[in-house]
Amino acid sequence: MQQALKVQRWVASVEYNGALFKGWQSQIHHPGKSVQAALEKAASKVANHPIKLVCAGRTDAGVHASAQVIHFDSHANRDARAWKMGINTNLPNGVCLNWVQAVDDDFHARFSAVSRRYRYFIMNRPIKPGLMHDQVTWWRRPLDAEKMHEAAQALMGLNDFTSFRASDCQANHPKRTMLDISVKRQGEWVVLEVCANAFLYHMVRNIAGVLLPIGQGSKPVAWCREVLQAQDRKQAGVTAPGGGLYFVDVDYPNYPDLPIDANGPSFYSFMHAAQE
Repeated sequence: MQQALKVQRWVASVEYNGALFKGWQSQIHHPGKSVQAALEKAASKVANHPIKLVCAGRTDAGVHASAQVIHFDSHANRDARAWKMGINTNLPNGVCLNWVQAVDDDFHARFSAVSRRYRYFIMNRPIKPGLMHDQVTWWRRPLDAEKMHEAAQALMGLNDFTSFRASDCQANHPKRTMLDISVKRQGEWVVLEVCANAFLYHMVRNIAGVLLPIGQGSKPVAWCREVLQAQDRKQAGVTAPGGGLYFVDVDYPNYPDLPIDANGPSFYSFMHAAQE
């Protein structure tokens, strides 16, 4: 009787340039064009058997990640270094694994997480950027980051985020708990940072779409609260572009040893270091 092969669960951190993919999730109409498809193809080649993986939070087309977390199972006899080097060798440009680590079977990239964090980067200057044009959002009119921050505090806590939910969102309900939200200026950059237990489809981009008119003075600070209370997507602003949005952190309190680097993306770390 043949002995069953031992299956090991692996967790990894992924960074990717969303401008090069059709979103995170594999799609029937765009086979091979998603981040998930690229990773599964590369991992399957290393494992010599089909690999299916799970992520902490799906991102849509154009959205980036500096610390997306995934897990997958395999009976292949590989160590962490072999997985990391082998998968990276077989990945296309614009996506890579930063680390891989063995983990207990009860770990789940999505369900073990208690919060996710995003950063939305706005280049606020009269001239559109020549560099990073698909990795930041450009806003030509001057923005008051302090007013944007003040307005954003209306979103703290457990709320019905229907007004900030895309019409084709498939979540079971619109209630989410906002754990932290801030807006700050760093030179010509305005950075929106949000942390919640989970997010609705286009939620962060729709929040940005409300805060930007407040920042430029065409809407009052109170408008953010009014939009939230309306529970009506039609009462909110436009959906801000996806190019400025980055998935940057996941919190796993039961797995404190995971080496998740929440300081990304790399240019943001550089900005912080330059100010110190």
